[in-house]
Amino acid sequence: MGSLRGQLLASLSFLVATAGTANAADAFFSRIATMPVYKTLGEGVDPATQTSAEIVTATKDGMTLIFTDSPSSSLVFVDVSTASAPKPAGRIDMGGEPTSVTTSAKFALAGVNTSESYVKPSGHVAVVDLATQAIVATCDVKGQPDSVGISPDGKFLAIAIENERDEELNKGALPQMPAGHVAILDLDADGKPVNCDATRIVEMTGLADVAGEDPEPEYVAINAANVAVVTLQENNHLALIDLASGKVTGHFSAGTASAEAVPVAKGVSSDASGNTENVKREPDAVAWLDNDRFITANEGDYEGGSRGFTIFNTKGEVLFDSGNQLEHIAMAHGHYPAKRASKKGNEPEGVAVGTFGGQTYFFINSERANMVSVYKDTGAAPEFVQVLPTHVGPEGVLTIPSRNLFVVANEVDDAEAPVRAQVGLYEFGAAKPAYPSIVSVKDPETGAPIGWGALSALAADKTDPNKVYAVSDSFYDKARIFTLDVSKQPVEIVSYVNVTGGTPKKFDLEGIALAKDGGFWLASEGNPEKEGIPHLLVKTDANGKVLEEIALPDAVVAQSKRFAFEGVAEFERDGKTMVIVAVQREWGDDPKGMVKLALYNPADKSWGFVHYPLDKAKSPAGGWVGLSEITHLGGERFAVLERDNQGGEMAAIKQITVIDLAGVTPAKAGETLPVVTKAVKLDVLPALAEGNGWLLDKPEGFTVTADGKMILVTDNDGVDDAPGETKILMLGDAAKLN
Repeated sequence: MGSLRGQLLASLSFLVATAGTANAADAFFSRIATMPVYKTLGEGVDPATQTSAEIVTATKDGMTLIFTDSPSSSLVFVDVSTASAPKPAGRIDMGGEPTSVTTSAKFALAGVNTSESYVKPSGHVAVVDLATQAIVATCDVKGQPDSVGISPDGKFLAIAIENERDEELNKGALPQMPAGHVAILDLDADGKPVNCDATRIVEMTGLADVAGEDPEPEYVAINAANVAVVTLQENNHLALIDLASGKVTGHFSAGTASAEAVPVAKGVSSDASGNTENVKREPDAVAWLDNDRFITANEGDYEGGSRGFTIFNTKGEVLFDSGNQLEHIAMAHGHYPAKRASKKGNEPEGVAVGTFGGQTYFFINSERANMVSVYKDTGAAPEFVQVLPTHVGPEGVLTIPSRNLFVVANEVDDAEAPVRAQVGLYEFGAAKPAYPSIVSVKDPETGAPIGWGALSALAADKTDPNKVYAVSDSFYDKARIFTLDVSKQPVEIVSYVNVTGGTPKKFDLEGIALAKDGGFWLASEGNPEKEGIPHLLVKTDANGKVLEEIALPDAVVAQSKRFAFEGVAEFERDGKTMVIVAVQREWGDDPKGMVKLALYNPADKSWGFVHYPLDKAKSPAGGWVGLSEITHLGGERFAVLERDNQGGEMAAIKQITVIDLAGVTPAKAGETLPVVTKAVKLDVLPALAEGNGWLLDKPEGFTVTADGKMILVTDNDGVDDAPGETKILMLGDAAKLN
């Protein structure tokens, strides 16, 4: 294990050290389009209707995508003849839950679950004419279908009949009958089944050491020799089937794997807190690299999930196991799903293979980390290439090499969150990766990358233009101050300190500023609805040790709400040091559309207040508008980050305004507050829209470097029902704010 660990850490160190650079001959994938599934709904249908994009395929010419939408029991068609501008191309009601889909020459072949219950599973393959989008046949497959796979020569369709277990019954323990199997349909030259009324059945019982009497086939993939590899996920087993004869020609345990220096502690952490040892792989998806080698995505389900991927040969020999690599990639890129640290980590689920530019690539999607890791196949240990950001819950992955395209279907959908299911398209050929814009280096104490995420504020060093500080919010168990090197591309998180010595149960850091006398001012947002998390202005030393905790006057706290402190800045007034804190939204004593800016005088420990006028919400989805940051510009001028809470096409307000407090006298609590005048100086929406993804709803940190450059960062909410993507945006010269 030691040599494997050294290999993987060396690989990651190379990644961090060289991110953003490439050899002249290298090419990369870049996202070119994102289409929310709600846009495929029929005319007059509420766009808030729940949708999903799960398993995705394409017609043989690569011009039309087809994916399953389980909540609406539909198969969805998308025209990608212009890949950068996908558009809806039809929907079909499948009369049951579509679970998977593939295409033949003239038909879409979809597995449809019609089960009455777990103990009475049923389903069929629906045969859909691609020209008319009509179901022309249904083929009974004698159980609940999960995955479908078509042979490269178009002669066979294999269907994994899972007959899934009831996870609420006996804590999901196996066996739970009836047993699953594999079904085979023989196809004619057009790709239509010829044995629709006599599906060939391959029994899978008696193969696995784990609940061999109750096999649960999960996923099937077919090579050019018409051999299907089938994952039996819960049974931790793999089987090979010759499709022509319908015989099992080989089978073996998926085995176990270990990973060092990965997050395993209970709680919410992205730290390398321990190791996993001999964990069952329990593979989900599988894909062939060639006729002798295949890759499994080891998601786990029942008792396992080794957090990585494995390359096997048809003899069952492990040629490569990724160990901790996907975990470390997620940590370095801020994509680690910290709430899953003690469970299955990044949760690899899907895998796809394709040849681009004469090179074989494979793609591993991490369902909980909202990312796809791209590798080159070398014939030996694969070479990590890049990370692609996805939306929430990447489920289906697809390569279309004939068009230099890679596709991801993202299944999570909640209009109120707002998180919308969508399909993302990526194109091969970029000279350098467009993502990430920020990564972390290796932590010398753990040998793993510095874990990070949910960046909620920025502060520039006063003298070093390449140094910026950031904090993460209350999502994580530990409050941290990170040091960033912004001279690098991507920006690097090079070190951190934990905030220590505080009295609250948890700090909720949403603002950071450098103190003139050393150390930091921190704004801890607080939440009156949660015991032990007060609104606080915090003073620390340079190492994060709390020196002072400053509360608001009791009368002000009595009117407070959960949307509270969101930024902090230090400045001078009449030769005295002052600190200003921005409140995000209206509190109980604020007029509608007015939020407080609270000014603290450290000399006499007094508070004063002014009002800031918010723009009215402009989004078609409604929502609210509030503040996310305040940054000192010199004198008594400040930049304020004002935004709505909407993402994607519904985002309407993401802007930098400037206020000047010169001549404005703050009022005491309970008095009428003066209203500052704001000037909108910079619309951030265009910069946030770059990258062709879902427009991120949370720009939360803004600063101006010592040499006058503006930098903005988005908060990824710790990858908890939110995109894992974090953007560091270089917005140009601060003279734009004059």
